[in-house]
Amino acid sequence: MTLSVPIKRALSAFAQVDTWVFDLDNTLYPPHSDLWPKIDARITAYMAAMLGLDGISARALQKHYYRVFGTTLAGLIHEYQVDPSEFLHFVHDIDRTSLDPNPALAAAIEALPGRKLILTNGSHAHALATAKQLGIDALFEDCFAIEHGDFLPKPHLQTYQRFFERHAVDPARAAMFEDIVHNLEAPHASGMLTVLVKPKDGAEDFREAWEKGDLVPPHVDFVTDDLTIFLAELQL
Repeated sequence: MTLSVPIKRALSAFAQVDTWVFDLDNTLYPPHSDLWPKIDARITAYMAAMLGLDGISARALQKHYYRVFGTTLAGLIHEYQVDPSEFLHFVHDIDRTSLDPNPALAAAIEALPGRKLILTNGSHAHALATAKQLGIDALFEDCFAIEHGDFLPKPHLQTYQRFFERHAVDPARAAMFEDIVHNLEAPHASGMLTVLVKPKDGAEDFREAWEKGDLVPPHVDFVTDDLTIFLAELQL
């Protein structure tokens, strides 16, 4: 069941949007997918091997960096000056075949008027491979990945500003779709319409507890638990 607001309000609010911006992980594919757990496990393995830690200690440090720095990679760069290219190649070297193509989502995205872009804390290669597996890669003009923001992740305002500049995006005419609520603060402050994409009630959700949250803060304009239906409703 969609959690989107009444369609008349949505149609009115999105009438001026000509740039549609989507997070990748747990947004363009649902949080019950096994892709993120695979990446998460490889991050732990990377840290354990690099630092000589047992799995439990590596994972605890990994989650600390993620919470404090926005990504584990940002923490590793800050503390150990790791090679980000090596890290990203290792952690995103996963099997994506468990993710089914989504022709309904593809049709809904394709029908949106204007430009479509991906904005992700993952790597460019990961975004392209995942979008290709979903069958939506040809629909996007480009992808702003973590390397394009000099490895400074969302939710930092500077990352969104770099994105706006790189792709000539007018935030007042753009909408952002994202699964992590605090990653929508800077887009909303910049003038974007914001849509929080949540899992369906009772669905498996591999995100961290602090990423979920039950309350909808003022910087979230719309909420949906079905991205495909939400986008399709905008075109009625």
